Amino acid sequence: MSIHWFPGHMHSTARAIKDRVKAGLDVVIELLDARLPGSSSNPMLAALTTGRPALKVLNKQDLADPAQTAAWLDFYNAQPHTRAIPLDAGEKAPARALIKACRELAPLRGDMHKPLRVLICGIPNVGKSTLINTLVGKRAAKTGDEPGITKIEQKIVLENGFYLFDTPGMMWPRIAIAQSGYHLAASGAIGRNAFDEEEVALELIATLKRHYPERLQQRYDLAELGTDEAVLEAIGVKRGAKIRGGAVQMHKAAEALLGDFRGGQLGAITLETPDEMAAWRRELAEAEALQAAEREAAQAADKARRSGRRQASSGDA
Repeated sequence: MSIHWFPGHMHSTARAIKDRVKAGLDVVIELLDARLPGSSSNPMLAALTTGRPALKVLNKQDLADPAQTAAWLDFYNAQPHTRAIPLDAGEKAPARALIKACRELAPLRGDMHKPLRVLICGIPNVGKSTLINTLVGKRAAKTGDEPGITKIEQKIVLENGFYLFDTPGMMWPRIAIAQSGYHLAASGAIGRNAFDEEEVALELIATLKRHYPERLQQRYDLAELGTDEAVLEAIGVKRGAKIRGGAVQMHKAAEALLGDFRGGQLGAITLETPDEMAAWRRELAEAEALQAAEREAAQAADKARRSGRRQASSGDA
């Protein structure tokens, strides 16, 4: 599923980030969803903030598989000028840890003469506003379970010499990796009108069958796991999503499954591993390289045909 989804206010966010970088920026905090740490990392943000130290915060760690969270922390901490920490945005003590991490990434800044200027970014609905409210200790940012709540940049003074610039959640124009599109949709990061819930639910079932089959069986009291469609239909039966005549409303079944995943009722789950994400990126790069080669070959053939026609026309004259 390749998603093209870029609401207008996100163009404004990109411009705001560019302006903030020009004005001076010391550290970039990117809030990631610990259940999909690779898919929720914005490649557009990396391009906009090149050269700035990065703090990757794996938020919603309480909903993610602890073993996979550890693997993702190792992956990001191995990158240059990058730190990674896990977090549950609702817990005050761990949330304060990001201030310490930012100071370690920019040790020469952080007093009243040289304040530490930190930009915090993340995809929609990743928990950024909840985290900021926890840090500040009051309702500094609006929160909600729909993407796109924060619409303007906010400057927040967390401590003396520590300025935090909040930005609206930002997606990138084209989610080219199919699996990332499904994972983002399943997490609630993408607006409901941008995808088919039944299709996303079926892909989620396929992922859960590979990595957490027992969670499906336990949650929905399933004796066995058949096809993805059969599992979704069984979920619909368990949830009473039937219409007159006994047929299952598959859309309602999909809503039930996605709601359970987002709410953590399926247990601690991570949808992707660093190795899987690396493989998907390689596959995408190979596919794009093949497409580029095919375009070049087609253009060369077309050029040769045009040249042949011109020569033939010249010979006839």
